Amino acid sequence: MLILERLQKITERVKVLEQDLGDPAIIKDQQKFQKLSRELSQLRPIVAAFENYQKIDQEFQEVTRGLQDKALDADMQALYRDESSRLERRRQELQTEMEDLLLRGSDPDSGRDVLLEIRAGTGGEEAALFGADLFRMYSRYAAEHGLRVEVMEDSPTGKGGFKELIVSVSGRDTYSLFKYESGIHRVQRVPETEANGRVHTSAVTVAVLVEAEEEEIDINPADLRIDVYRASGAGGQHVNKTESAVRITHMPTGFVVSCQDERSQHKNKAKAMRVLRARIFEMKRLQEHQAQASIRKTQVGSGDRSGKIRTYNFSDNRVTDHRIGLTLHSLDDILNGHLDPLVQALHQHERTQKLLQHDAA
Repeated sequence: MLILERLQKITERVKVLEQDLGDPAIIKDQQKFQKLSRELSQLRPIVAAFENYQKIDQEFQEVTRGLQDKALDADMQALYRDESSRLERRRQELQTEMEDLLLRGSDPDSGRDVLLEIRAGTGGEEAALFGADLFRMYSRYAAEHGLRVEVMEDSPTGKGGFKELIVSVSGRDTYSLFKYESGIHRVQRVPETEANGRVHTSAVTVAVLVEAEEEEIDINPADLRIDVYRASGAGGQHVNKTESAVRITHMPTGFVVSCQDERSQHKNKAKAMRVLRARIFEMKRLQEHQAQASIRKTQVGSGDRSGKIRTYNFSDNRVTDHRIGLTLHSLDDILNGHLDPLVQALHQHERTQKLLQHDAA
């Protein structure tokens, strides 16, 4: 069984990592220490599941041998058969769990936090309003999974929408839960301002950026132009009287990040740097993905934001995910944050594709 061979190698790798992380030379090299620590944290659950599988498999083999004992009476045979069925079910469950962990472990970003960038596209104010709807949907979905949401930067419109909104989502399995959201989200509905009752089609672009640690992205301070200015919008007199807002321009890439949500210039700068690191990290990821285009085609969560991924049709109470051809007639439920049916279907599709890829290899 090829999967068991891979699990044996992972078990050996964990032993090596544990030894390396105790090496004083590696402890001093914080960048390498953090990298190995992240790898170890990803591999340990796989090894734990493998150890459970080995224990259950050993019990199953012992029960199977016991069933061959001709001295057993009918009652004991029935007990052995029941135990054999229970162990076989548990063994299959652990095998599926190991496969999922292996697939998740093959994704280096699976344990990371993310930044969601929500931008209004075609449709003007209606697109901005739907951007606000998506933000509420994601906030409720995050709350359902015990995740923390923090607004990093926003550009509100006068009617309750957002031209642009950047939020941080952090907690367990954040990237795995949100990675499928990158792309164009299309909405078909009658705008509140439409007197004739005509259905309009608008679009919002969502980008999911993984958060990068400071030691992963080396940003030369000399490459930054930092401007401070007085914030605008809600926030009281303080907003207009102090230069707390920060705009950072990364000259090598041309990335510009602004933040004015905090009262402190220092806090705004720290938030802006987090967004900047995520964008630079995403740029490097895309360059790597382009070099591995054949692999990327099998992943529905590739981060490509140029294609239409989902349509939300209000008149039919319908949501369609175009990547896997799934249509659900539960739009209200989904917009209330119950995204699990969509995410689980996308995960299952990706899991099937990856397992086929592993079998082919």
